[in-house]
Amino acid sequence: QVELVESGGGSVQAGGSLRLSCINSESFFEEYRMAWFRQAPGKEREGIACISSHTLTPQYADSVKGRFTISRDDSKNTAYLQMNSLSPEDTATYYCARGVGRYCTDDWLQLEYDDWGQGTQVTVSS
Repeated sequence: QVELVESGGGSVQAGGSLRLSCINSESFFEEYRMAWFRQAPGKEREGIACISSHTLTPQYADSVKGRFTISRDDSKNTAYLQMNSLSPEDTATYYCARGVGRYCTDDWLQLEYDDWGQGTQVTVSS
C-alpha cells in the first residue's frame, strides 16, 4: 500500500498563497504521474493539476490555470502545489494522488489514480 501524506494546508485570506506538499513512501516515485484534486463540501471532486514523470509536463484545470503551479522533486519523493491569488472559491480539501502510468495526457482527468492521500484542508476567507 502506497502512502501519500499531504501537508501545507491552512487558513489564508483572499489573495494569499499556500504551498501544499505530498510525500510518497513508495519506491520508484519518479515513474508515476502525480496529481492534485480537491473537493469542497457539497461538490464533486475536481481534478486541478497533474504532472508527468520524466517530462514534467503539467496539466491544469481552467479554474486554477495561471494561479496554481504543480511541481515535483523526485529526489525527495515529493509533489508540490503552489497556490497563489487564492479566493474563497478555492476552499476545499485537497488531495494528492498517484497515477497509474507516467504521463498527464490531455485526458488526464479520466486516467486512473490508484493511491490517494488523506487530504489537507484549505480555507480562504474574504
